Amino acid sequence: MSELAPLDPDILADVLSKPPFVTIDGVCNVRDLGMVPVAGGEHVTRSGFMYRSGELAGVTQHGKGQLRDLGVTTIFDLRSDAEIAKYDSPTPQIAGVTVFRAPVFTKEDYSPERMAQRFQLYASGKTEAFMQLYSEILDAGGPAFRAILRHVRDSPNDAFIFHCTAGKDRTGIAAALLLLLAGASTDAISADYALTRVGRAPMRPLILSRLAREPLFASDPTAAHNMLSSREETMQAFIEMLGERYGGVEEYVRRACGLTDQDINIIRQNLLTP
Repeated sequence: MSELAPLDPDILADVLSKPPFVTIDGVCNVRDLGMVPVAGGEHVTRSGFMYRSGELAGVTQHGKGQLRDLGVTTIFDLRSDAEIAKYDSPTPQIAGVTVFRAPVFTKEDYSPERMAQRFQLYASGKTEAFMQLYSEILDAGGPAFRAILRHVRDSPNDAFIFHCTAGKDRTGIAAALLLLLAGASTDAISADYALTRVGRAPMRPLILSRLAREPLFASDPTAAHNMLSSREETMQAFIEMLGERYGGVEEYVRRACGLTDQDINIIRQNLLTP
């Protein structure tokens, strides 16, 4: 089966009903980043602490209750103001939950000209193109990722969720940084990244309908499917690039996020459980 082909509905429903997927009514691609083995074999990442997802704009009242039941106290929204306005998809207000606006890109980065360039890269589906885009996310995302990492450092008892639109690229990189700091393997992180193919499947029609408004994707449906790809080798290439170009995860969060070695040690401790 093509990596871009729709998944069998019965298989999809079964996979989405089991960990690491979490059911939040009205939200797609929700996963618990817990129970991931780390180097040494004596620890795993904590369950019930950090969650990743697609946008929360469609969450129902029942879904809001499910988020609260998970103990989520903070939402980190990685989308730009222009993106939210364009798709009329604001993050909802949920009683007892703080919404932290942490856009990876500025409004200037979402100019029509820049978005056309970015879409052209995505449309190729090539690993090299994604690396250029992911490098841009790393270059721009220091403040956004710092906010998430400070939460881990300062509020280890408060569960949180972070998201972009589909929960694949900006969210995938944030998840990779957290898991790398925890000591997870490249294989484990790449497997998590690839699960977005399953997690975003219910959101696929909405995403494709949005992309169809863009001239590039309207004229070439294959380009839209390429943009949605989440292959393990893409994340493997990202982790390799992070080491070669940025000096690895610890050096990146020191320079881009302004964190110290002590911060990194505390964050790692707060991410793990025996």
